Amino acid sequence: MTDTGLPAQIALAARVLARHGLVTAFGHVSARIGDRVLVTPPTAPGLVAAEDLVTVDLAADELPAGAAPETWAHLAVYRARPDVAAVARAQPESAFAAAAVTRELAPLHGQAAWLGRRVPVHEPARLLRDPARAAAAAHTLADADAVLLRGNGALTVGDTPGTAVARMWLLDAACRVHLAAAGHQHRSLDDEDVDAWRAAAPPLLDRLWRHLAGVP
Repeated sequence: MTDTGLPAQIALAARVLARHGLVTAFGHVSARIGDRVLVTPPTAPGLVAAEDLVTVDLAADELPAGAAPETWAHLAVYRARPDVAAVARAQPESAFAAAAVTRELAPLHGQAAWLGRRVPVHEPARLLRDPARAAAAAHTLADADAVLLRGNGALTVGDTPGTAVARMWLLDAACRVHLAAAGHQHRSLDDEDVDAWRAAAPPLLDRLWRHLAGVP
């Protein structure tokens, strides 16, 4: 993906979150370009256009005008995870429910392994509107590809905005499967199964993103 195409990709990713009911008026998508971050503004993700994006210095100690306060969460993840190139922030209803009844999600089906070996739940249930709270959430994420934010939705990462959004869709599915299995005898995938699914992930995540976005 070229830098010139990245703003359009971020804006599309935000609109796809809205199209699939993963956000309402709240949520955002960002991507890293070197020492800068492009992030959607504090407006309904379904209405975002490429020209609306806000540029933030990765090392910033203050947010520029027009940046959403939870931009701190994006910056914290990029600072802690050099491997991450994009972040999606959303509020699937299933994430609220799952984070209220568990402290982590173990993968119960193959595609859930594309979220990490476990999906941790971050507490406390507060908005990530300052550097300290954002850094704590990034610490909870650790090396996973998703984190549930108790009372506050979820955050997913990827190598492109599309991958981060595809993982948010998968996280919604994983939360619903977890809730459906609660109270029943069930087994999570073993380590070998998880390894196999994660090894197969890159082209399949891209395929899922294209399906969600409705692009060839």
